[in-house]
Amino acid sequence: MPKPALEPITSRPPVVIALLVLLALVGLFCVGRLVHHFQQEEKALARQLYWRSLREQVAGKEDLAIQHFRAALSYDRDNFEYQLALARALVDSGRTQEAESYLIGLWERFPQNGEVNLALGRLAAKEKSLDRAIQYYHNAIYGLWVSDAEQNRVQAWFELIRVLIGLGARQQAEAELLSLSANVPPNAEMELRTANLFAEVQDYEHALTEYRRALGSDPTNAAALAGAGEAAYKLSRYRTAAGYLEAAAKARPQDAQLTQLLRTSQLVLENDPFNRRISRVERDRRLRMIFQDAGQRLDACIEAGAPQTSNSPTSSDLMSPLKGRWTKMKSKLGLLGTSRESDLPDEIMDLVLQIEQQTTACGMTAKDQALLLLAENRAGVEQ
Repeated sequence: MPKPALEPITSRPPVVIALLVLLALVGLFCVGRLVHHFQQEEKALARQLYWRSLREQVAGKEDLAIQHFRAALSYDRDNFEYQLALARALVDSGRTQEAESYLIGLWERFPQNGEVNLALGRLAAKEKSLDRAIQYYHNAIYGLWVSDAEQNRVQAWFELIRVLIGLGARQQAEAELLSLSANVPPNAEMELRTANLFAEVQDYEHALTEYRRALGSDPTNAAALAGAGEAAYKLSRYRTAAGYLEAAAKARPQDAQLTQLLRTSQLVLENDPFNRRISRVERDRRLRMIFQDAGQRLDACIEAGAPQTSNSPTSSDLMSPLKGRWTKMKSKLGLLGTSRESDLPDEIMDLVLQIEQQTTACGMTAKDQALLLLAENRAGVEQ
């Protein structure tokens, strides 16, 4: 019988190669899946460590939080969120050099990132580096934010102003405040914060404007009413002050400071002889009463033997000349209301001012404080 024909040997290798390639691909796929699974496991572990670190920060366990932030980064080295969190924790714990190295690395990768620039600004503020702090805070204010961009920028601006005040840079703080006030959205809380900062840098004119803006957004805001009243009081606009302070005192009846400022403002208005809405007779009555009150205060201070100020030689050296001037002025009171009075009302108030200033060491009643303020600021009382 004829032998069966054998398959050519050369027809087998392609099949074998195809099988080997298929097996290799399956193997690579499996390895890839395993590597991906492993990477996902690492990232999940890193995420757990990150959240654990945040909880530890809240609990005040800063060193432990830093340790776990580092561990999270060991599993997810290029994670921006973890690097920034670690840098912030290092800043808070005083490890500024190490924090700066992380932050500069992030800044080189993301120079316009608002969070990175804000962290660098805080670091510069901690190191009392004014110029660098301003630079990085400005970068944050005008930088890019992942979410809530407008709110984050305004908050960074508030923070910069607080830093400038803390570093004693009041002029820069006021300049930033002026820019901020033009960009604050209509919001009573933010307008109130702006007003409070103006008051803190003693720019009471702009403070009053901002308090009024806040009241435009929230007319019954007790803090804004109180702030507006105090700002107007500092500006010697006692009628305006009294209006705001009265409304604030109704909302805060237990606030002793508000009550005192309101009472002083009312006393200034009640005794003001230069109010254009009163008659000449009433003006003269008020001038005589103020003059008599100042004389009685001077007599009481002389009798008590109290010195004028800490650098005064003796009470008699200070008070006796004033008593002589008061007595001489008393003889002129009859000229009030006549064509011969000339500058007599101003002369009376000048003497009252000197008496009130010279006798401050004898103690100040609410009436004395009101007369002192009235004599110092005669023009704007009715504003």
